[in-house]
Amino acid sequence: MLTADLARSRIHEDSITPLFIDTDEQQYRETAAELIKIFEEHLGEPKGDLEDTIDQLTIADTDYKIVQGLAKLLKDECEFETVAPVNPREIRKALFEKANESYPIVRQPTLGEDTQKLRVYSSVADKLGISLEECYQGMYADLEENKRLVRFGNRVSDEYEQKDDSATTTRLTGDSEESYAEDSITVDWLLTRYNLALAQAVLYDATEMRVRVWDSFATVFSYVKLFGLIHRIYPIDSHGNRVGSTDVADGYEATLDGAASLFSKSRKYGIRMANFLPALPLCDRWEMEADILDEDGGSTDRTLLFELDHTEGLSSHYSAQSDFDSDVERTLAQKWERANTDWELVREDDVLDLGAEVMLPDFAIEHPDGRRVVFEIVGFWTPEYLDEKLGKIRDADRENLIVAVSERLDCSSEDFDGMDDRVLWFKSGIHVYDVVELAEEYAVEVSSVQ
Repeated sequence: MLTADLARSRIHEDSITPLFIDTDEQQYRETAAELIKIFEEHLGEPKGDLEDTIDQLTIADTDYKIVQGLAKLLKDECEFETVAPVNPREIRKALFEKANESYPIVRQPTLGEDTQKLRVYSSVADKLGISLEECYQGMYADLEENKRLVRFGNRVSDEYEQKDDSATTTRLTGDSEESYAEDSITVDWLLTRYNLALAQAVLYDATEMRVRVWDSFATVFSYVKLFGLIHRIYPIDSHGNRVGSTDVADGYEATLDGAASLFSKSRKYGIRMANFLPALPLCDRWEMEADILDEDGGSTDRTLLFELDHTEGLSSHYSAQSDFDSDVERTLAQKWERANTDWELVREDDVLDLGAEVMLPDFAIEHPDGRRVVFEIVGFWTPEYLDEKLGKIRDADRENLIVAVSERLDCSSEDFDGMDDRVLWFKSGIHVYDVVELAEEYAVEVSSVQ
């Protein structure tokens, strides 16, 4: 994300808006292209040289914050590594020990000083089995400005590609590579990513966020859980109005509590909301509004409203959840397509609010006459996961929830107290018509009355 000093927003009356850039404007596209070129040309070069070149571009460009902000996002896609044939601390130690043999602690410069210095470096280089140049450059190779740019997006420097896989690198984002949808750096990617980062920066001081989504529920709420956001879930219709049951919901509204109500205005919770924001553009339709604490240094603080939705054209660098969480689910879906039944298997369109957490059932099974069941699969998991899953199933307390459970798991009908007759036990795979039989018995009619 952007640092606070690179954020750009405007306050008007009681609302706050990020100062988004027009991603089609030629000036910004040229700046973005120039920055990407700079990073590509500095692959394998010291970090200090890269930053000096960026600073020179900043001086030539009047939009200081935009240039530095774009550069910050590009640095987040980089890896910098200490490149030296021997650990720099070992080189320094050997040099200092050798120099101590040749020089008194207090001395006057002599005409032979340069020659003595060369002998010290040569002696240490020979001892460590490296060249004189490698000894000299490696002495301070671990300083931040001397670390080398070894990876930029999906491009790797030639020198780094030849290194052993055990080499240690420092990824500035601090995130695993799996968190990102792609690592191909383009002008369009950078400019849309910049607008998203501007929106994230507004949320640093968020006290509450309210989101409405009409698709990709599993993905969105998995990120709610990932960032530890305390939430309340409400089913809504296509217009965003709350309805009485998830069975008639077109979407879901989530209220995410923030720093002011929980942690005495700590910014940590607001930053969690900022981290969560990129999950929303993974949806086709979404809306967000947030309360932003405006601390202007006066005697009283005020709250500003921040609104955002899918029409802003923001893109996400997060990964969407895969269609299926397991081979068991994927195989069942494939079997269902070939089965002769009027019941339709629908992928994860329910969100069950359990208070502190949500449950995202694997499937819903629907009949053309309006009957419906929610279907959860408990497959091959760790004991800890199983305990958590069973707890959620009991807490859901839904009369039209049916469950398929692997016989390989360490559980029995007693673990499904009160609903053991709605459990389908399976060995290696789930049979479609066994599920249909349970659906016929426990489906409830979904009322069309809101």
